[in-house]
Amino acid sequence: MTRTRTVRIRRARPDEAAELTALALRSKAHWGYDEAFMAACVAELTLAADEIAARRTAVAESDDGRVLGLATLEGAPPHGELGLMFVDPEAMGLGVGRLLFAHVRATAAATGFTTVRWAADPNAVPFYEAMGGRRTGAIPSGSVPGRTLPLMELTVRPRATPPEAG
Repeated sequence: MTRTRTVRIRRARPDEAAELTALALRSKAHWGYDEAFMAACVAELTLAADEIAARRTAVAESDDGRVLGLATLEGAPPHGELGLMFVDPEAMGLGVGRLLFAHVRATAAATGFTTVRWAADPNAVPFYEAMGGRRTGAIPSGSVPGRTLPLMELTVRPRATPPEAG
């Protein structure tokens, strides 16, 4: 994929649930996980149409209308969760993840969250640390029994108004 001129963050639509689930699975598979591992992750990475709004799902969209990534900010203030955050493998390295993470941070601040926590794929820890997240421990995987994942946390500073998302 060539570098796009603009990427915008907007609210996800319920009719995009299957497309977003497929993107999350492609992104996870990018790290070389085998078929059995990926099969174990399907339920946890599936985004249902009726969950889109409640999970505060945002998408990154290219100027030609392609969905390049997604993120969800879940829970109720003051403590939230970054439930899903995935970038299409073709868009990795283009700043899409940074835009999505900045959107989640701004939305969390405007919504009254003081902390956001998440279980990180071990491959993504350097990215999250670069974005200001810090590793605070480990948490059991929701998909693979016996596997633990890095637990990350971000302290959020309050903001007056939520960011616009489409």
